Amino acid sequence: MGIHVIKMPDIGEGIAEVELVAWNVKVGDMITEDQVMADVMTDKATIEIPSPVHGKVIALGGAAGQVMAVGSELIRIEVEGAGNVDANAAAAAPTPAPAPAPAKAEPVATAPASVVEKPAAPTPAKAPVAAAATSAAKTSSSVPSAARANGEKPIASPAVRRRAWDLGVELQFVPGTGAAGRITQDDLDAYVARGSAPIASGGNSYRELHEETAIPVIGLRRKIAQKMQDAKRRIPHFSYVEEVDVTELEALRTQLNQKWGKERGKLSLLPLLMRAVVLAVRDYPQINARYDDEAGVVTQFAAVHLGIAAQTPAGLMVPVVRHAEARDLWGNANEMGRLAEAARIGKATREELSGSTITISSLGALGGIVSTPVINSPEVAIIGVNKMVERPMIRNGQVVARKMMNLSSSFDHRVVDGMDAAQFIQTIRGYLECPATLFIE
Repeated sequence: MGIHVIKMPDIGEGIAEVELVAWNVKVGDMITEDQVMADVMTDKATIEIPSPVHGKVIALGGAAGQVMAVGSELIRIEVEGAGNVDANAAAAAPTPAPAPAPAKAEPVATAPASVVEKPAAPTPAKAPVAAAATSAAKTSSSVPSAARANGEKPIASPAVRRRAWDLGVELQFVPGTGAAGRITQDDLDAYVARGSAPIASGGNSYRELHEETAIPVIGLRRKIAQKMQDAKRRIPHFSYVEEVDVTELEALRTQLNQKWGKERGKLSLLPLLMRAVVLAVRDYPQINARYDDEAGVVTQFAAVHLGIAAQTPAGLMVPVVRHAEARDLWGNANEMGRLAEAARIGKATREELSGSTITISSLGALGGIVSTPVINSPEVAIIGVNKMVERPMIRNGQVVARKMMNLSSSFDHRVVDGMDAAQFIQTIRGYLECPATLFIE
């Protein structure tokens, strides 16, 4: 028997370190060639690292959440034959968990270059959906499995996670029969077939609860936290909220969808708002800008690269609709839909998630009355869209029902004055309340 050491592979693009997001194997597991050993994250892309050999896992090179350098020791596997590390050196080497030093003997193989970029794992929906499964007969037990221990991540392939998301199944409660407890499609079928309900821990709804769950902030959630913290620390935000009457805008949107919806696709309100922003920044170019505070340079852009803040199962992402000024309503709508779907399944590229010059943030029906969105640094403005509500308003001395919506926007006070911000939002309001002007150059 020999020892085969696998080092953290070079993902490319000049990346020197990656974050170890999750292990899919544990010490003592027998693994096969091409079996996924670990998930790592570089920027906003999650990568699966497969094993190039058969063997038994004898040591892991780090813990989930640890940032590891490219070339550092990832895992040690006991294999048949000589392996790729001198046996005496391997025996003398300390156990590398959780922060190992790379093995010094050469040559040491890295994981194969054909690592696969995969979607960020979706967070399953809260309420499970009971659905009939075609493979119900494959279940080996009719007793539901209890939940995994707090903090123990269920192991499953992206395809299984995506299907669980579609079914509304909480993978935490699905027992896995694969290697290292990995959840297979058959496991998911069996769980759904028996009703997909976790075992209740007690019959008294009013009992005292004392459980605590410690959840490490790792992966994409760590990236989001760092970016938000940096934006709030470096940017002096100020917010401006304005009420907009979107009754006529909604009437126009309804007419456009009735006429062109089947042929071109249904329009939401956002493409109309995107058009208003494109027109408004012509008069206020200092708002369609990026501020390099270290160099002390504000760069204003003629192009409008609109970031659309999107909540995905993996967390908040901002896909970018490039050159929104060159697209019509449906062009922006279709591109926004394509990017949102790519972000949702974790397939958006770095280019599609960077380079925005101004951002729109919308929570749709959950938008509330007022919000204070955080600027997507190094931009200098973000436009927050609150929910639309119908309420009584006074027009020409009469009480009438109107559809109203607030725009809650934030600006970088270092480069945007309060008067300019207010006039910018009032300009957008003018376009939205008189939507015919959206199409007048």
